Amino acid sequence: MAKDTKESLRSLNIYQIFLRQHTEAGTFLSLIKDLPRIKTLGMDYIYLLPIHPIGKENRKGSIGSPYSISDYRAVNPDFGTEADFVTLIEKANQEGLKVMIDVVFNHTSHDAVLLKEHPEWYYRKNGKLAGKVGDWWDITDLDFTHRGLWDYLIETLVKWAKLGVDGFRCDVAPMVPQAFWLEAREAVKKVNPSLIWLSETVHGEFVKYIRDSGFEAMSDSETFEAFDICYDYDIHHDFLGYVQHHKPLNDWLKAMLRQEYTFPRNYVKLRNLENHDQERIAHFIENPMKLLNMTATLFFLKGATMIYAGQEYGVTKRPDLFEVDKVDLSNHNLELRNLIHRMSHLKKDSLFQTGLFNIHLQDKEAIVISYENKNSMTFGIFNVGQVKGEVEVKLPDGTYQNILYPNQVVVKGGRLTLTDKPMVLFGLKQNI
Repeated sequence: MAKDTKESLRSLNIYQIFLRQHTEAGTFLSLIKDLPRIKTLGMDYIYLLPIHPIGKENRKGSIGSPYSISDYRAVNPDFGTEADFVTLIEKANQEGLKVMIDVVFNHTSHDAVLLKEHPEWYYRKNGKLAGKVGDWWDITDLDFTHRGLWDYLIETLVKWAKLGVDGFRCDVAPMVPQAFWLEAREAVKKVNPSLIWLSETVHGEFVKYIRDSGFEAMSDSETFEAFDICYDYDIHHDFLGYVQHHKPLNDWLKAMLRQEYTFPRNYVKLRNLENHDQERIAHFIENPMKLLNMTATLFFLKGATMIYAGQEYGVTKRPDLFEVDKVDLSNHNLELRNLIHRMSHLKKDSLFQTGLFNIHLQDKEAIVISYENKNSMTFGIFNVGQVKGEVEVKLPDGTYQNILYPNQVVVKGGRLTLTDKPMVLFGLKQNI
C-alpha cells in the first residue's frame, strides 16, 4: 500500500460510466441531469472511461476504443469542451460526488499528438512501432526509458488535478514503471493531497506472459506501493469459475481470505462484479434472488466497491467498446436498485473500514461474512445458491433483526435458517 493510503477508502462507492453510452447525447453536460440519481444510489465517485480524443488510424470499429487516445491533454469533442468538463466536475461536487478519470499511459493511438512531436518516446521492434500485447493492434506502446516522457505525463496529470479531478484510474498500470507512478503521486499530491489512485492491476497469468516476453510487469504487491486501491483480478478467475459454474463457491472465498495475509494490513481492493471489460453479472446470474444476494455480497466484501452503470437495474448486455451502444437505464429492477441504496449507505459504518474481517466457510452454496471491533459486530448472510437449510453463524442464540428487510431471524445452537433474500445482522457486543 502507499504509505498514506487511508483505510476509510474501504467504504468508498464508485459508479463507472462509459459516457458515449450513458446518455442519449453522450456529453459531459447531458450527464449532469443524472448526477442526483447516481448520488441517491449512495455513490461517492463517478469514474469516467477515457474522456480524450480517439485516434482515427487503425481504429477498431467505426468509432474506436476510448483507450486508443490521440491527445492526453484534450477532451473528446464528441463529449463537449474542456469548459463543459469543468462544469460537470463542479455540478458533481455540488451533489456530493467526486470525479475520477481514466489514465492510459501504457500506449497511445497510432496518430497521437505525442507520436508526431516525440517519436523517440515510443517502443519499437525491429525499428517499427510496436506493442507488447499482440491483439491490441489499434494502439502503440510508449517507451519509459525516456526522461522527457515522464515529465510530460506527470505534467499532464497535474493539469487534470488542477481542473478538479479527484481520482485517477490507471489502465494496465503494472506495465508502467513503479518509479514513474511514485514520482507522479508525489507531484499530484502538491496539487490535491486527497486525490485517489486506483490501479487496474492485471491477472497473474498476464503478468507472467508479459515477463516471459521480456518486459516488466508489476505484481499486485509492487503496484500497491504506489496506489491506494488495486483491482482484484488476482482472484478473478476464481470468481468467474464460480459464476460460470465450473468451480465451487468456496474456491473464490478461500482466495479472498488469502489476500488477508498476502497484502499489507491496510490493503484496499476494488470489489466489482462487472466492468467495461467483463460481462455483466446479470448475464451469468439470471435468477433474480441469486442476483440480489450476489449484489448484497459485493457491498459486504472488504474493500472499495464499484458498479458499472446499468448494473443497478440488472442490465444483462455489456455495451460495445467500439460502437454506439446505449445502456438501458430504465427502472425495470427497483428491488435491486433499492438494495444497492441500502448496502452502499450501510458500508459507511466504520466496521467495514477497520473491523476484523472474516469469511465463515459453509458446507452449502451460501456466504457468511462478519466484521467486528471491541464494541460491535455485523454478520452478512447471502444465499447466493438459493439453497435450503441452515448455516453456521458465530452468534449467541437469540432473535435478531435483519436490517435489510423488515423481518426477524432466529439463531439457535449457532445456526440460522436461510431465506431467499440477503440478511444483515448488526448489534452492540454487550447486547449479544
